[in-house]
Amino acid sequence: MPTLVAPPGWPAEVRPPDAPDWEATAASWLLDLCPPDFRGYPGLRKHVVVLARFAVLHVEAGQAAARRGLSEARSELRDVATPEVVEAAVQTWLIEDARLAGVRRAVGLVEEALRGRRFIARL
Repeated sequence: MPTLVAPPGWPAEVRPPDAPDWEATAASWLLDLCPPDFRGYPGLRKHVVVLARFAVLHVEAGQAAARRGLSEARSELRDVATPEVVEAAVQTWLIEDARLAGVRRAVGLVEEALRGRRFIARL
């Protein structure tokens, strides 16, 4: 029996590639990342690799929004919030940007696996 390998950054909610029902766990996780309306599209539910591509783009859009929010936070909020609140908003954007970077790596790995890539354990 082959060894099932999930690389660093693989989401804990998704079984490793080729494990029983791994694609079902991938689909469930991917749907959780996307807007709720995506659950209503039969094409996304039937074709998990297409769902993965949609999820990648959705996460990348979130990254772009976080970076924009970070770049505009001080100028856009200085007239409506105290300096402490503005700095807290900046810190929140930094945290969100870092979180989304991890999610983007994970969704990218899942997409690669759905497209047939398999990972090898390194010693």
